[in-house]
Amino acid sequence: MVETKAASAGTIQPNTQNRYEVTRKDLPLHCPMPGMSLWNSHPRVFIPVEETGTARCPYCSADYVLID
Repeated sequence: MVETKAASAGTIQPNTQNRYEVTRKDLPLHCPMPGMSLWNSHPRVFIPVEETGTARCPYCSADYVLID
């Protein structure tokens, strides 16, 4: 397996999942999340997951679920 520069730096590849579980410590939530490689992602947008417990990013359609 080839390790990318981003993976070796400890960053998460953005938009690789369709569902992310987040906790209250992640609030205020935004997509892409901290730790995601930003060079190949969309602009930062805040996600109001605390209102209903679930929310979707309007750019990449990633679903976020508040688990606590």
